Amino acid sequence: MKSFLNRRHAAQPGGPSPSSHLVAVARDASQEAADASADAQAARRIHETDHPPHPETEAADQRDNADSLDERVSVSADAAVTARMPSHIGGAPRPVSTLHAVPAMPAHLSGRPVQIADGASFEALVATRTLTTFRSFRSFDYTVTMLFHSESLGYFVALHQDGTLWHAFRANDIDSASAVFHHLQEQATRLADGETRLAQLSAQNVLLARQIEDSEAQAERLRVDLQRHSEQEHRVSARQHQVRKDVAQLEAQRIAAQAQLNKAHRAIHQLTVTSSEGVPHLHGR
Repeated sequence: MKSFLNRRHAAQPGGPSPSSHLVAVARDASQEAADASADAQAARRIHETDHPPHPETEAADQRDNADSLDERVSVSADAAVTARMPSHIGGAPRPVSTLHAVPAMPAHLSGRPVQIADGASFEALVATRTLTTFRSFRSFDYTVTMLFHSESLGYFVALHQDGTLWHAFRANDIDSASAVFHHLQEQATRLADGETRLAQLSAQNVLLARQIEDSEAQAERLRVDLQRHSEQEHRVSARQHQVRKDVAQLEAQRIAAQAQLNKAHRAIHQLTVTSSEGVPHLHGR
């Protein structure tokens, strides 16, 4: 109340110097406003008791009281905000920063040509068949696609693993989308290196197993051939031995038969000579 009276007397002629004023202590803004309203009502009652109001003076006083009340509420609110703010080393209060609307997109992503796309929204666009496939790359279970959305003139680049969405990006131009596509293509290629090696080793193992099977079959055929050759050689050798034995036996039989034949020839000759001795010799005339 004293603060309000001092301000009123400073405004009147002959009152205290304008430099003489009370410094408002920073308190809660609502409490300060309530105190200011109570001071104004008490001052009005004292003034009306000492001086009957004149219509014009009363209207001016009401305007002054309203302005004074608004000014004290504003000062109290500023003082409360200043009291809550941390001070610098020198003791001067830090200025109150102007509030701005918070953007829906984070500051580190807004303005960039490539942003992270919402997975559910992207899959909804895919389901409605509103996206046109510009490029596609597949390596085993990894698929990279670049799609164009004609309604928003935007581009989407997505990476799928085994048919499931893994990463999705949105780009404003085709150059940025192409850069993201090449980046995801390299990433998918690196991820598929293990799959590539696995497929190569699996094929090599199958080939080696088939070659081993063929080699073992060929070796078995060679063993069978060698065994048959050995058995055939044994049979040939036995046959040759039997032939030589039979030849020797037949040769002995031939020699014996030849001797017997020669003996028969000699007997015949002797009998022939003996038979011829009984025939008379006739002389020719």
